[in-house]
Amino acid sequence: MTTGAVVSAPHAHDDSSVRGIMFTVLLALVPCTATGLWLYGWPALNLLVVTVSSSLLFEGLALSLRKTAVGPRMFDGSALLAGWLLAMTLPPWSPWWLGTIGGAIAMLLAKHPFGGLGQNVFNPAIVARVALLLAFPVEMTTWPEPLSFGGPRSNLWQGLAVTFGAGIPDGVTGATLLNPTNTRNGQDALALLANSVFGVRTGSFGETAVAPIALGALLLLQRRIISWHIPVAVLFGILVPAGLAKWLSPGPTIAATTHLVAGGIAFCAVFIATDPATSPATPVARLVYGFGIGATTFTIRAYCALPEGVGFAVLLMNALVPTLDRKLKPRVYGRTRRGSPLPVSQREDGATS
Repeated sequence: MTTGAVVSAPHAHDDSSVRGIMFTVLLALVPCTATGLWLYGWPALNLLVVTVSSSLLFEGLALSLRKTAVGPRMFDGSALLAGWLLAMTLPPWSPWWLGTIGGAIAMLLAKHPFGGLGQNVFNPAIVARVALLLAFPVEMTTWPEPLSFGGPRSNLWQGLAVTFGAGIPDGVTGATLLNPTNTRNGQDALALLANSVFGVRTGSFGETAVAPIALGALLLLQRRIISWHIPVAVLFGILVPAGLAKWLSPGPTIAATTHLVAGGIAFCAVFIATDPATSPATPVARLVYGFGIGATTFTIRAYCALPEGVGFAVLLMNALVPTLDRKLKPRVYGRTRRGSPLPVSQREDGATS
């Protein structure tokens, strides 16, 4: 007979930790971050530093107000990751105050009011992005052209002026793939798709390049941080209705392949929708959840006067996660869907209960 503390099941453990998971996701973000810095230069780096710093600052403030130990929680990587993800979803030459307000919204409104790490119902980075889009639509839809050599992209001091003072110079902005002038006027869809592989198109900091996002996805899948269910379901969720819409109305509408790479759908499928705190726990629920994000995104893009629908789709499906988990949980062995025991004749072991 042994003595010691009594602990409850489950007793299986692995080597994962909050810090380890967060920094693995940060490592997966390195390819698309590096690509964004190459495409947009100094202002993008300034935005990343400001947004991450503000998220850490407001994380510490929230922990202090809750009278919680600041050190262990502030540096577990969750606030750093939330700020990093938020920066990836913002226009790369956004002013400093946009990133600062976004960090405050993510920490003080979306994370800690629900109880902090693991308790939040909605993804903090997406809550901040949607709130900023609704409050500051002009700044959130001003897109600099990538690879604009010279000027703020290549000059440190001009880059600081863009972030902290003068704003974006005239003549360096453009429309995204979701703009009708880019997608419905007969442009070569294959060329648009090719440019999207490495991000040579206008868009948010980390959302324009499909290849670096795919590299991050492979790392997360290999480390088993995410499963394939949600990313695949998100992409099919937008591809299926977009393909049907194009087939039913083959006129000047956005091609299904363009929907796959336009906006933030690819980034969302890998880094946002798979957030373990705000996504379902069971495989079937994950498939429904992901498909719902994709289909809702297409609906908003096609039928609503909004520049992008990914953020709204994620928040809608976040709200449905408890219902999905409850309705689509696997049947317990030996019991019916309603929870009552199976008749003895239907039980493999013949036992009664």
